[in-house]
Amino acid sequence: MIRVFALLMAAASMLANAGHARAQAYDTRDIMGFGPNFRFGGSSPIPRTTVSFESRYAPGTIIVDTAERRLYLVLSNGQALRYGIGVGRDGFRWGGVHRISAKKEWPSWTPPSQMLARRPDLPRHMAGGIDNPLGARAIYLGSTLYRIHGSNEPETIGQAVSSGCFRMTNEDVTDLYDRVSVGATVVVLN
Repeated sequence: MIRVFALLMAAASMLANAGHARAQAYDTRDIMGFGPNFRFGGSSPIPRTTVSFESRYAPGTIIVDTAERRLYLVLSNGQALRYGIGVGRDGFRWGGVHRISAKKEWPSWTPPSQMLARRPDLPRHMAGGIDNPLGARAIYLGSTLYRIHGSNEPETIGQAVSSGCFRMTNEDVTDLYDRVSVGATVVVLN
């Protein structure tokens, strides 16, 4: 009797999984537009949190602390949202003040010539999508080659692994993207 029950449960599970896979296959919003079955592929090892943050910067300013490997979005009342980020590895860290020049959902990626010189194995261009290294969103910093962007590698958050861009989980970069405007100030502390 127990064996029959186990077989029935296994069959029911297989049917449910087949139906779920079929529904997922036909809902393209899951891949490109956050449909009901979309999964970003991992949460940040450094959870997003609201913290006390006294500063001289106006609300809406982004402060990137590369040494701390954290990004702060200045809020009102002496607070900020703090996010974990991945930063540039040794030799690729930088600092300065820029403005957000553009924001893109599911951006395409064309590696710059400097990166292709170091890594000739990289593709010359990748369309936006879940496998793209820029992830779900990209926030462009002035006329630089650098961005704050998503990543499909949440394990790299809190690490120094990039070529100068700031990585966030897709969930965190989407949250930040929705909160900031083109023209906002970005201060990168190195």
